Amino acid sequence: MNYGDTRPDCLDFNPFKAIVTPRPIGWIGTLDDQGTPNLAPYSFFNGLGAYPDQVFFASDGAKHSYVNARDRGEFTFSLATEELAQAMNKSAATLPYGVSEFDVAGLDKGQPVNIRTPFVAASPAAFECVTIHTMQLEDRTGKLIDRYMVIGEVVRTHIRDEFVKDGRFDTVGARPIARMGYRDYTTVQNAWELLRPDD
Repeated sequence: MNYGDTRPDCLDFNPFKAIVTPRPIGWIGTLDDQGTPNLAPYSFFNGLGAYPDQVFFASDGAKHSYVNARDRGEFTFSLATEELAQAMNKSAATLPYGVSEFDVAGLDKGQPVNIRTPFVAASPAAFECVTIHTMQLEDRTGKLIDRYMVIGEVVRTHIRDEFVKDGRFDTVGARPIARMGYRDYTTVQNAWELLRPDD
C-alpha cells in the first residue's frame, strides 16, 4: 500500500505518528507573563545536536508553552518516566491561562540555577534551556500553518544522583516513556549496544 495526500479507507487514522515512533516526550516547563509556572508534554520533541546541546519542541497551535518560551526566552525539559506517567498525563489537560499544571498534577518544582523556570523535581533528569529560535512553520507551498517550533540551548543539566551509574546516566533505570501513535506509549526497559565499524 502507498498513498499521497488522501488516506485510504482501510486506515481509520493517519498512521504518521505510529510510524515515526517512539518519540521522546518533551515535558516542557515555562513561565507566563505573570510568573506562573506552566507545564505540558509535547511528543514532537527531540535533541538537535550536542556541543552545544540543543533541543526543540513543536506545538499544534500557539499554545502557552510556545508563547511563554518565545516571550520569556527560556524553558525547561523534564524527563517523563513510567513512574511519572499519570502526572504527565494530568499536565496535558487544557487549563485556563494562569493555572499551573504543576499544582494540578501535584508535582513539586525543581529549582533552576541559570534561569527562572522550574522543572519537575521528581524527574530523574532535567534541562534548563535558553530559547534560541521560535518560528511558525509552513507547508511545502510556503503557506503558514498552525504549528510552531521552539529551539533551545541547554545551559544546565540536572540529574538525580541515583541515576548515575559507572559514569553514565542510567536510562533503563529511569524508565523513560515515549509516545507512539494514537493513545499508545512505550517504556524504555532494556538496552543493547551496537558498536560502529570504526570503534
